[in-house]
Amino acid sequence: MRKKIEPYLYVAPLILLLLFVFGYPVAKMVEFSFKMVRGIDGPWVGWRNYELVLGQDLFWTSVGHNIQLLLAIPVLLVLSIFAAALLNEQPAGWKTMRSIVFLPYILAIPVVAVIAKQMLQLDGPVNETLRGAGLDGLALDWLGSPDVALFTLAGVIIWREAALGTILILARMMSIDESHTEAARLEGASWWQRLRHVQLPQSASVIEFVGVLGIITMVSAIFAYVYMIGGGRGGPGTSTMVVELYVFNALTRMSLPGIAATVCVMLLGLCLLIMVPYFMLRQRGDR
Repeated sequence: MRKKIEPYLYVAPLILLLLFVFGYPVAKMVEFSFKMVRGIDGPWVGWRNYELVLGQDLFWTSVGHNIQLLLAIPVLLVLSIFAAALLNEQPAGWKTMRSIVFLPYILAIPVVAVIAKQMLQLDGPVNETLRGAGLDGLALDWLGSPDVALFTLAGVIIWREAALGTILILARMMSIDESHTEAARLEGASWWQRLRHVQLPQSASVIEFVGVLGIITMVSAIFAYVYMIGGGRGGPGTSTMVVELYVFNALTRMSLPGIAATVCVMLLGLCLLIMVPYFMLRQRGDR
């Protein structure tokens, strides 16, 4: 019995710390979602907050934008896979290339957003370069046009997040038994055939993980991008309004903690719906 209990005793202090740091705020958030909070507390209103949120057009606009951003996940995965596959071939200077590829992920999101905002201004370096190359038709108002702003935001997110995906997939590809790849090469398999039939199947679990991580990012971890690039209000208009910014506005600008907590509970539930089945299927697949 002692041998069974002892490992749990070693991790018990950390578990208690995590429950205090994360568990208590989550419990209070769920409680607030059922209250009309003013200040630090308020009366119990049941499901009223959920009805108010689900009845607001701005909320559904925000959800729609998050769904559109999910369309960037396949692009992110494809870029990560091909960048990792090219680096796995270890061309001259590949270690330096690896560092350069990972550099965007090292930079803080506000730094990335500010640089992107300066680069993508109507008269910024990107448009000036396009005009200088005679591509005036591609010199768009990347941040000021409601039709383009959300896709510009998605491009910036892909540029940074693909760096992590590339490194994770590259690490898995480099751990593959070299004899498999070498055997395929000796049999006359092309680079594409080696990638498709040897490397991708053995990297499937990591690619799945990068995909799930990308989904969670697009759903609940893009606030800093939107706040910095969209001027803090999801602009122009509401073209870059996402659920996280909706929560921020409800809490700070409208002073409605109950509404903000309600949307946070919805986001938490959505993330759990994504993560729990994934890890269950992953464990079953491993067995």
